[in-house]
Amino acid sequence: MTYDSIIPFGSLKLTFLYCIAVYKYPAHMVNKILNDKPTKLFVALSAFFVANALIAECIGGKLFSLERVFSMSPHPFSLLGEGGLTFTLTCGVLLWPLEFVMTDIVNEYFGPRAVRRISYIAIGLICYAFLMFYIAIHVAPDTSFWTGSQKDAGVPDMQAAFSSIFGQGMWIIAGSITAFLISQLLDVWIFHKIKRVTGEKHVWLRATGSTIVSQMVDSFIVLFIAFKIGKGWSYQRVLAIGLVNYTYKFTMAIVLTPLIYLIEKWIDKYLGKERTAMMKQAAMGKEVE
Repeated sequence: MTYDSIIPFGSLKLTFLYCIAVYKYPAHMVNKILNDKPTKLFVALSAFFVANALIAECIGGKLFSLERVFSMSPHPFSLLGEGGLTFTLTCGVLLWPLEFVMTDIVNEYFGPRAVRRISYIAIGLICYAFLMFYIAIHVAPDTSFWTGSQKDAGVPDMQAAFSSIFGQGMWIIAGSITAFLISQLLDVWIFHKIKRVTGEKHVWLRATGSTIVSQMVDSFIVLFIAFKIGKGWSYQRVLAIGLVNYTYKFTMAIVLTPLIYLIEKWIDKYLGKERTAMMKQAAMGKEVE
């Protein structure tokens, strides 16, 4: 009995072609995805967005003097009856303005659903990072060498230093994550409300306008949760320090407006006018013809 008498030649040929398709199609599909320009753009923007948020959380434990950055001596002032205020800011604010720029860019080309998705991913990874920080802090340190290894550099206890840097309080973590999520969702909503009125015109209005409002909400929510609820600060102090922080964020939102135009100009060139128009139309929830 021959092999052909068991499986007809036609069926054998179809089976052979099917096997080729099974092995070749996934590779073709993957290559198509990886070479697709909108996909590559979304992956790059998402990666920067998530990394930027995570880095901002990690460096947020350090405070810096904005006045001293510009070689100026701090001059304490009063606001809402709260004295001794200066522009002392967390290092996280160095990156958060860029986060809202990325939010507006993703919103412009991929729509609110994409912004919400990468925001949830960022929050998930931030929570994961803090969990790993907590575990790393509480595993038994090496006392034979590591704990005192940096005494000559002015750090007598590396375990205490490590814990102080990565061990942010739970109220601060909760406030930061909550403020980030609410401000992102608000930014998306305001951005599209403005765009529905202005259309493709006035990029500065929807980008900067949505950022200015969302950053204000972000500034006060994080302080309210972390320090009003967590530390018992007065409302007066929360409002005063929140206004100081928001002054910086408001200024940066204005300063970074030209950056949005530069990025969008590069993206339009990268994707091409026709594809760009289709993506922006789809981002607004409109049918693409």
